[in-house]
Amino acid sequence: MHQLAAPAFAEIEIKKSRFLGQLYPLHSRAEAREQLVLIRAAHPNAVHVCWALVCTGESGLDDDGEPSGTAAKPMYNVLVHKDVTNVLAVVVRYWGGVKLGAGGLTRAYGQAISEAFKKAELIAVESMTQLTIQVAFSNESQVRRILEKYLALVNEVSYADNAVMQVSVKEKYLDLINAELTETLKGQVRLKA
Repeated sequence: MHQLAAPAFAEIEIKKSRFLGQLYPLHSRAEAREQLVLIRAAHPNAVHVCWALVCTGESGLDDDGEPSGTAAKPMYNVLVHKDVTNVLAVVVRYWGGVKLGAGGLTRAYGQAISEAFKKAELIAVESMTQLTIQVAFSNESQVRRILEKYLALVNEVSYADNAVMQVSVKEKYLDLINAELTETLKGQVRLKA
């Protein structure tokens, strides 16, 4: 899974119609709505502003008046094919006076986003998971050193009979952290993912 490092743009022309492909990194549907308002304001003479959003739990599509399935769906398909998340794909269309037909529209919208991807920088998304670590007070500093080694974030610590740490870790390090903590503390640690 990847996400955009920065916005990316491309323009194609097909039968005198201009298609402005745009990609924006974002993290919510609310951010997407705000970006769409700005885009519409920047292109008041455009005939269509079609979009596809892939965002954790908040995906969406809008053909903005183009025949159903000919604009947003091909854009969405490109996003899925590129294995990206947290991205808003927008194509602004300026009509050139020649009808493209359903097949022509589908190709044009998909191509505009594909061209924008050629200019995009993608970065890998690393999945995080939550880990609860229960340890004796005297071992807390050792635990912190090990967590720091694996770039884990200590979100919260509570103290009762033991230190109980709520930690965010990259999933790829979970088994390594578990093994190192168990070995270093000779089993005197409780872990719950």
